[in-house]
Amino acid sequence: MGGTTVTAEPISEAAEPASEPKHQWVMPPVDGWTVDDLRTLPGLPPHTEMIDGSLVFVTPQRAFHNLMIRRLTDGLLASVPPEYDVFNEMTVVIDRKNGPEPDVLVVRGEAFQGLRQTSFDVADVLLAVEVVSPDSESRDRDTKPHKYAAAGIKHYWLAEMEGEDDHSVVRVYELDPVTRKYVGGDSYRDRLKLVAPFSIDIDLTALHKR
Repeated sequence: MGGTTVTAEPISEAAEPASEPKHQWVMPPVDGWTVDDLRTLPGLPPHTEMIDGSLVFVTPQRAFHNLMIRRLTDGLLASVPPEYDVFNEMTVVIDRKNGPEPDVLVVRGEAFQGLRQTSFDVADVLLAVEVVSPDSESRDRDTKPHKYAAAGIKHYWLAEMEGEDDHSVVRVYELDPVTRKYVGGDSYRDRLKLVAPFSIDIDLTALHKR
């Protein structure tokens, strides 16, 4: 997921006419924000994430991002066992300072508590998927998978474009329970056919048939 990280420094603005109010950045606490602030801070843009106590705002996305999320979601919904469910862009609460928002996630069905729900506990997440954007490469390749693995999410997928023809590729990782790190990284370019976390068969070429 793409985004811009907001640090603790306020932004100075040039003088404006007295009749127009100045925009004021809210100063974070000395120890940074917490996940609870995602629910209570006024005026946060939709899909704001929290990484290490910093707010990450979503930037405009490419069509690839939207279409890949749709393709993977449809494919997972077609094959997910009844004890699980599939969601898009919901906050995953890892700890007080970390509330990332995977582009696609598979959770235990009993974790769904109602239509006003905005987050899931990390212990309920079976699979987290990130679709890479130009400004999210570092987070999606390093920061987020490290945190997902350390928190015990068993499966992680990284979807992106590669090559001059912008070919779709999904890289599949599985948690090593001993090291708490992801292993594997097999790449799927035309067809995502897997037996774990459950039987899955998704045609990735459909993104380019428009």
